[in-house]
Amino acid sequence: MGPEPVTERLWERQRRELIEAIRERGIDDLTVLRAFDEVPRHLFLPAAVHHRAYQDAPLPIGFQQTASQPSLQALYLQTLKLEPTERVLEIGTGSGFQTALLAQLAANVYSIERVRELSVRARAVLDQLRIPNIALLVGDGTIGWSKYAPYDAILVTAGAPGPPQALLDQLSPTGRMLIPIGDRDTQVLRLYRRTDAGVIHEDVTDCAFVPLLGRFGWPAQS
Repeated sequence: MGPEPVTERLWERQRRELIEAIRERGIDDLTVLRAFDEVPRHLFLPAAVHHRAYQDAPLPIGFQQTASQPSLQALYLQTLKLEPTERVLEIGTGSGFQTALLAQLAANVYSIERVRELSVRARAVLDQLRIPNIALLVGDGTIGWSKYAPYDAILVTAGAPGPPQALLDQLSPTGRMLIPIGDRDTQVLRLYRRTDAGVIHEDVTDCAFVPLLGRFGWPAQS
């Protein structure tokens, strides 16, 4: 006999423990913490890693991709200070968990994923949870989604050699973009802001993401 199925009460307890771990890492924005309480992370993950769903750790989701560490996702959201009226572009849908978090904080979320199977899987869970304010696209995230630009915020969840100009061009006049900048293995999470004087940036923290592949990112390795 295998292990007993996890009950909703146990999922809820583990979710609260994760939120406490996120708080201990300096995340004190109540709207961000509330979003983590509202969205069940385990639904977005493969069954093989369900037992680790509420650990503060990155987890494999297939196709050489990972679901990011929750506290790092929380840092993204807290740094961007999203408003309920804002339009957001996410580059790298992945599991769809961060996409769902964004939907709790912004008016409209547009998310691009290069791996079709991941996008389809994420859409199924988002539909199951009846989250209405999300549009998904399969394609090259480095060129953005100009149809719905400009965006108040852009989040990139893969490491790039530099900020793609196509994404900077799709920011609103006061928009901001969070993106890991560095080499294929290690990066610094950098916040870009569009101002009247031009685009400025500041470094947030060291990080390590999978490479951002695409026309204005890294080339795919054979």
